[in-house]
Amino acid sequence: MKSILCFGDSNTWGYNPSTKERYSRNERWTGMLRQELGDGYEIIEEGLNGRTTVWEDPIEGHKSGKEYLIPCLESHQPIDLVTIMLGTNDLKKRFSLFLSAFDIANSAGVLADIALRSGSGPGGGAPKVLLMAPPRVGKMTEFAEMFEDAEVKSRKFSQHYRQIANDHGCEFLDTSQIVTS
Repeated sequence: MKSILCFGDSNTWGYNPSTKERYSRNERWTGMLRQELGDGYEIIEEGLNGRTTVWEDPIEGHKSGKEYLIPCLESHQPIDLVTIMLGTNDLKKRFSLFLSAFDIANSAGVLADIALRSGSGPGGGAPKVLLMAPPRVGKMTEFAEMFEDAEVKSRKFSQHYRQIANDHGCEFLDTSQIVTS
């Protein structure tokens, strides 16, 4: 059986903005992936609302993907593929005053490097890594102040994430071609 670790934020966790609860297992993208791939694959959901790439959140705390990735990889090994879809929460105003879309993509690249060097793949080797550019941020109502200017910056994710994935020898997926927010 092949194992796929899906490492992300609320988009991976399955946050439903209408109900403020979690989408059902089969409604989440990870559940759809599980159904599509079938019995030969184990889909490991590692989504956390508010998770950032490498930045510790001074308000919410314990949200840095960098701090949790290694223990996560070690606890689920061997892993054939690690998907990384993070960066949306790095667009929060408290981070984005000093972070560009390029900086955020580079931070996702740090996570890709951690996964590639982890020895968490089959036989203690490197798992494959799929770097996923998060969907573009649309106009927000509930979180508008927290994500001020996020819409503009997120439009640049695709080009930067593609380049970072290429630089690190990872596969790339632009989720904005599939998902709207």
